[in-house]
Amino acid sequence: MALSLEKLLDSRRVILVVGSGGVGKTTTTAALGLAAAARGKRVLCLTIDPARRLANSLGLKAMTTEAQTVDPQRFRDAGLPVRGTLTVMMLDTKSTFDELVHRYASSPQARDRILHNRLYQYVSTSLAGTHEYMAMEKLHAVKTDGAFDLILLDTPPTANALDFLDAPQRLVDALDSAAMRWFIEAFQESGKLSFNILAKSAAVVLKGIGKLTGGDFLEQVAQFVTELNDLFGGFKERAQEVARTLRAPDVAYVLVTSPSPMAIQEVLFFSERLEEQGMPRDAFVVNRLHQASALQAGADAAREALRSLPLSLDDDAAERLVSALDDERRQAQLDRLRLRRLDEALARSSSPPLRVDVPALPYDVHDVRTLAEVARVLAP
Repeated sequence: MALSLEKLLDSRRVILVVGSGGVGKTTTTAALGLAAAARGKRVLCLTIDPARRLANSLGLKAMTTEAQTVDPQRFRDAGLPVRGTLTVMMLDTKSTFDELVHRYASSPQARDRILHNRLYQYVSTSLAGTHEYMAMEKLHAVKTDGAFDLILLDTPPTANALDFLDAPQRLVDALDSAAMRWFIEAFQESGKLSFNILAKSAAVVLKGIGKLTGGDFLEQVAQFVTELNDLFGGFKERAQEVARTLRAPDVAYVLVTSPSPMAIQEVLFFSERLEEQGMPRDAFVVNRLHQASALQAGADAAREALRSLPLSLDDDAAERLVSALDDERRQAQLDRLRLRRLDEALARSSSPPLRVDVPALPYDVHDVRTLAEVARVLAP
């Protein structure tokens, strides 16, 4: 079983880090970025929902939607030889959607009508699936830019963490739906909404909606749908390009979990979905794993020390230390038992992915030095 992700850092252009919330996915992404930057690469970490402490650990007040390159002095002060660069950026769904409208609108007038439409304000920020698609759109855009050697995407920490796989097709389906065609038919060349040319049943439904929401709302809907239809060809082609990006040979998928049963169950579900989509499962990272051998050695050393203690010392405190070490050893054994399910699933694979274990640390990853410790485990 391989113990390093170094080959992935050297051979891939894009690495998507996938996992449920709370398993250390964002930290894993940043640590891989630091490891690649130390190897001389120009690295971009694109994150969806960054933890504040991660920004602080890199010397940044906060993650922003503008690309920020970590000050090289930060690495030098920590005694880290980083030959490349590490840039971080947070995804902004609306600005990414706005860029697409600017690119594909048929005229400046059509562009402005869409951008100022009230319904667009909702669709570009809150519509289900928009967030996931725009994450993939941004990934595609920076991949074709050429400014970076390696792009790491910290995927959305949601219960449906792989929704981005279906997002391009869902966008195309939404733009080409029957409801869209209804509005396009009803919005005549005059620019006014008319129910005369629609089937009676559809007209009745839309008129009923109009009574509840006001005719102006339906006008806004019809205008937005019509303008969006004008963009459909460009959007559809772009969505197909984005879908191809997710399946390109220079893209790797790293699945992150912890030893908890729920996290293992979720990461195996993600793994199955990737396999169904014909996408690789290149590596698994198991965070916060207790190491039985080191703990047993510590407990044995503590017991030996107890025998040589003068009776005047606090024997009770020493016994509590041994008890704590024993508890940790039992936790390590429990972690190993819980990971059997993951090991069995990987063993059944025709091409078993890598697995790297990151030991449980006695402190949070809160600065560049501690982030570098994780990086050395992932890619020493």
